[in-house]
Amino acid sequence: MFIRRAEIIDKINHFSGRGEPFLFAIDYTGENGFVLSPEDAENIGFKYDIGEHKNTVESDINIQLKFDLFPVSTETYKKSFEKALFHLKRGDTYLLNLTFPTTIQSNYSLAGIFNVSDAPFKLFIPGRFAIFSPEIFVKISGSRISCCPMKGTIDADIPDARRILLADEKEVFEHNTIVDLIRNDLSMVSTDVRVTRFRYLDRIHTNRGDLLQMSSEICGELPQGYRHHLGEILFALLPAGSVTGAPKEKTVEIIRATESYERGFYTGIFGYFNGESLTSAVSIRFIEETTGGLVFKSGGGITALSDMKSEYAEMLKKVYVPVV
Repeated sequence: MFIRRAEIIDKINHFSGRGEPFLFAIDYTGENGFVLSPEDAENIGFKYDIGEHKNTVESDINIQLKFDLFPVSTETYKKSFEKALFHLKRGDTYLLNLTFPTTIQSNYSLAGIFNVSDAPFKLFIPGRFAIFSPEIFVKISGSRISCCPMKGTIDADIPDARRILLADEKEVFEHNTIVDLIRNDLSMVSTDVRVTRFRYLDRIHTNRGDLLQMSSEICGELPQGYRHHLGEILFALLPAGSVTGAPKEKTVEIIRATESYERGFYTGIFGYFNGESLTSAVSIRFIEETTGGLVFKSGGGITALSDMKSEYAEMLKKVYVPVV
């Protein structure tokens, strides 16, 4: 079921080159993943809801969702935060996405949480993980490729939250840095790269209150015959800039030395190709099933302007399930 990088690329090229639908996921390192026909995914028990393509059913569970959080201590977070800050102040990186696992206990199973979640992009792998992501990785329609990085979060219930988020110096720097990084990434695989929507806000409903999230849209034009090389195109853009930082290669190296756990499929990507167009998402808002119970992985962007307590609070604010 799970295969390595070279086979992932070959299978994506095979399916897309022949115009055949497939479901796929790739982990954060780009070393593991799967590429399956919708029929094979269904037979294995995978569930997905990606754009217009889904095999999920409406949940009839009406018990209020609850879960308790058991996060890393502020002292543990502070150690990694200070390592990141050292590199930021030295100029090794300008933005670094720092993440941690949070153990949760819920009155719902992993499957139950997935079923009651409401998000644009969802994936459930039985016994492994559930994702209910709000963030597009890339969409491809015709020759047009677009990315919508999501950077900047605030509690929507704060008075004047929209104005505060749009004016926040740290959040603006973080967002602009990622938009510039994604422009550069898309320029490696496409032409006529441009920002088509800049710093728009979405409201997300969660079981722990509403959030405002800031995004932008960047587009480009792919070369003729790109479907025969779609695997290489996707891997050229990995890992996603919004969950790593800038400059990407050096920041990924710093993340590896700074974070105290393996991300796995968290902050990788997943998506669906329908034979003509591709929709994919960043694997955030992610719960993993482990031998010790359920673990929710979350984080946020750190800059030289970051405050440790605020970043710790944002990491925990993102431990939520999007619900209707």
